[in-house]
Amino acid sequence: MPSENDPFSSYRIVVLVPCYNEEVTIQKVIHDFRAALPGVNIYVYDNNSTDDTKEIAKAAGAIVRTERMKGKGHVIRRMFADIDADYYILVDGDATYEAAAAPIMLKAAMSEGLDMVNGARVTDREAAYRRGHVLGNKVLTGLVTFVFGRRLSDMLSGYRVFSRRFVKSFPALSAGFETETEFTVHALELGMPIGEVATTYIERPPGSASKLRTYSDGLLILKTIINLVKQERPLMFFSALASLFTIMGLSLGLPVVLTYLHTGLVPRLPTALLATGSMILAALSLVCGLILDSITLGRREQKRMHYLSLPAPPLLRE
Repeated sequence: MPSENDPFSSYRIVVLVPCYNEEVTIQKVIHDFRAALPGVNIYVYDNNSTDDTKEIAKAAGAIVRTERMKGKGHVIRRMFADIDADYYILVDGDATYEAAAAPIMLKAAMSEGLDMVNGARVTDREAAYRRGHVLGNKVLTGLVTFVFGRRLSDMLSGYRVFSRRFVKSFPALSAGFETETEFTVHALELGMPIGEVATTYIERPPGSASKLRTYSDGLLILKTIINLVKQERPLMFFSALASLFTIMGLSLGLPVVLTYLHTGLVPRLPTALLATGSMILAALSLVCGLILDSITLGRREQKRMHYLSLPAPPLLRE
């Protein structure tokens, strides 16, 4: 039975911290989470740091492991494969997320049987959450929610609580920061019970540098979203392509057809051939979308069945 002072004592809970060159912040992250969740194991997975991140994390009491393949997505894949627990708390090692929110997020997951609780970032500090990042997050989150459904407000948060059922059914195909997008789409596609808790977000301390490359990583996330739409919503994706080819074919072909009806001549044969090709491509795109949509339905059913074969999240015992 859980004690009054520690309602989580009878559950296997771990804190997962992916790290790369976080010697300035990692000690604070470990100490803060140890204070918020006494007795919980904290795993720091180092991603080939060139500073003293590993040594400082070990000295602070964390279990330290190394993932050689560069990129946050590779670290997440390794963490999820290696560690078995009832609940997983994933947080970045940059000391920008509040550890005090972890028990609140855990209680939300355990009380409602949620497979994922997202830590939605809230801040009034521009240095913590620059306007460009805010705009980019809103645009990318808007794209995903438009396609897959609106159930989260901060898709790119690096602070989450997962159930074992989520972790062991998550394919983890991404290599870098686009893994947060994968988390969201995985949960939305399988119709998982998920929630969101507002968490305070602050800027990095002096001497700590962000690893996020605003434009290149933003484009990579956008590319991931497009690929996920193609994989999970092929009819929508290829119907959009078919529409573009149809518009092109009609805009090129109508003048040629009208000229032929009036004169009986086809003076612009290359344009007529291009219009015909566009319409053929439109038809092929639509057919591809229909075929792939049937295949995707089968894949989704298999993923759902695998997800359901795993034990449901244990509920909080009062």
